[in-house]
Amino acid sequence: MRPLNIGLSQEQRQGVIDLLNRDLSDAYLLLIKTKKYHWDVVGPQFRSLHQMWEEHYNALTENIDAMAERVRTLGGYPIGTAEGFLKYATIKEDAGSLPNAYGMVENLVADHELVIRNMRDHIDRCSEDFHDQGTADFLTGLMEQHEQIAWMLRSFIEGEQIKPDGKLSSDLKVPVEMK
Repeated sequence: MRPLNIGLSQEQRQGVIDLLNRDLSDAYLLLIKTKKYHWDVVGPQFRSLHQMWEEHYNALTENIDAMAERVRTLGGYPIGTAEGFLKYATIKEDAGSLPNAYGMVENLVADHELVIRNMRDHIDRCSEDFHDQGTADFLTGLMEQHEQIAWMLRSFIEGEQIKPDGKLSSDLKVPVEMK
């Protein structure tokens, strides 16, 4: 096979591939969790959450494919097994747990925010440690999508909290303050 000659050493490419495989693993677990919540959500928020999560898991599916293809572009192989995803992901499964709709949204906010923090680190490392501006730019676009999804999910639970019985709680959440 002809060696790759794209201006990055094998060590640089492998470093980026490792980061991408971690992001791919997180995205796959987030996809699974989003689909599970899409299937199982109940209550007065059912329709809006069901539809929103369908949009989210479709976007995640496209992003997963793009990440795997980016790994191949750099001469590597994407993780493609459940065992591999679980080994490299920072997101944890909710096996055996089925929160109410509000809890589902809170869990997904936390997961997207974790992905965002990881991607910020990976963007910096791609650029500074491995000198791969292309992958840094690629990850920046994906991170921005996660930021938008996290904002949408946070917006759903900020303000007046809806209890599982559909009634408004007097326990109001205050939106994030800008300092």
